[in-house]
Amino acid sequence: MHPMTAALAALATATLVAGCATPSPSATDVVARASQAMGAAQLKSIRYVGEGEAFTFGQAYLPGGPWPKVAYHSVVRTVDYEAGAMRDEVVLSRAEPRGGGGYPLAGQQRNDQYVNGEIAWNVVGGNVAPGPRFTADRIHQIWITPHGVLKAAQRQGASARAGEGGSTVLDVAQPGRYRASVTVSAEGLVTQVDSTFPDPVLGDTRTLTTYSEYRDVGGGVKFPGRVRQTSGGHPVLDLAIKEVQPNASVATLVLPDAARNQGERVVSEKVADGVWFVAGGSHNSVAIEMADHWVLVETPLNDARTQAVIDHVKGLVPGKPIRYAVNSHPHFDHSGGVRAAVAEGATIVTQAAAVPYFERVLATPNAVRPDRMAQAARAPRLQAVADKGLLSDGTRNIELHRITGSVHNDAFLMVWLPKERLLIQADAYTPLPPNMPPPATPNANNVNLIENLERLQLNVDRILPLHGRVVPLSELYATASRPLPR
Repeated sequence: MHPMTAALAALATATLVAGCATPSPSATDVVARASQAMGAAQLKSIRYVGEGEAFTFGQAYLPGGPWPKVAYHSVVRTVDYEAGAMRDEVVLSRAEPRGGGGYPLAGQQRNDQYVNGEIAWNVVGGNVAPGPRFTADRIHQIWITPHGVLKAAQRQGASARAGEGGSTVLDVAQPGRYRASVTVSAEGLVTQVDSTFPDPVLGDTRTLTTYSEYRDVGGGVKFPGRVRQTSGGHPVLDLAIKEVQPNASVATLVLPDAARNQGERVVSEKVADGVWFVAGGSHNSVAIEMADHWVLVETPLNDARTQAVIDHVKGLVPGKPIRYAVNSHPHFDHSGGVRAAVAEGATIVTQAAAVPYFERVLATPNAVRPDRMAQAARAPRLQAVADKGLLSDGTRNIELHRITGSVHNDAFLMVWLPKERLLIQADAYTPLPPNMPPPATPNANNVNLIENLERLQLNVDRILPLHGRVVPLSELYATASRPLPR
């Protein structure tokens, strides 16, 4: 073929291919079409009721294992899209005995969970408890609801690309909060949201939510009849939707004063020479002074709480670094500050089964919302404790013992100060309010702790719990309805 003829043929072929290529979809058009199909434009709020099964995120029995299952007898979610507020009214019960969550082994429990703007809180038994650890995920949950994600795409701006089977994928992000890829079907229905939010323990955490069985629910609004979700690699929700009310009342979503002021309060009490009980919030820590450094037991909740504790401890005896941070177990409320401790330069001491888990999760960055570890650019150091470990400066000994046989967690440590006869533990025992009678059925975790103390022959004087107040050993035995050993 003549060179000129070949060039013209190539140009014609390229022009034909370009003419046949599918043009990139317009995000504005996709959002408008989906909003019309689902009735999102006229929706300011929504209330829906469901039942099914859920899984307690962050409370696995085995490090890295599945979240423990609970039965959702009822969940009522109310979302105010204009205010960015949400309430979940949940009635649940345990569906398996192992793992955390703070739920009784028998009977049902009601939890009310809220977020309004940048503030999260819970209400249990009528008491308001600030919940800053939950803020990121609850904001994320608002804007990955089927209608919320369309409103987010419209507000934040989005890009669009062709999906499979005639679907379109919208990519949307709220800086510092989440990013999401949203699958919109050929019929204009949101069928899947693949999202990522920043978690204090896991780092950037992928959540996959699927919506199916859409139906008309009134006012031109369509809503799914089934919601399924996984997060952090394991299922968290499988919900059948029973009732939907578009533009429902949002009067219950008002921010209470008790939740408004969420600054970290840290107070400490010297319980022995060189030992401070660090409290002031829902979770305690213990600071132990060594010859030329500190050992900090427990880095709870998140960066903010643990950093406030670190700053307070370093002010007790200035000039000493925090060299070790002991993690009682990997449940998220007790390990949410591990990244802050790494940023401080501390070696994380944890039960041996949790070491591979922490190595993996600490290698996952929080790129959506960079945390203190990312800002410090420090590599984590981990120290494993099998059944027993020791931290010593030649004068003070700190023993670390594995709590065996617990249904709460399989990588469970308690800290024993033999000279001071002080026991430090989390969740195996939380003291009851003063003068409260013991439960009719002893708590299995309390009984298990007693069995471990007797197995190890620890001569405990006082217990420093990582929830609640300092108590003598006798209160543990009284709560478990056990006679105190002579």
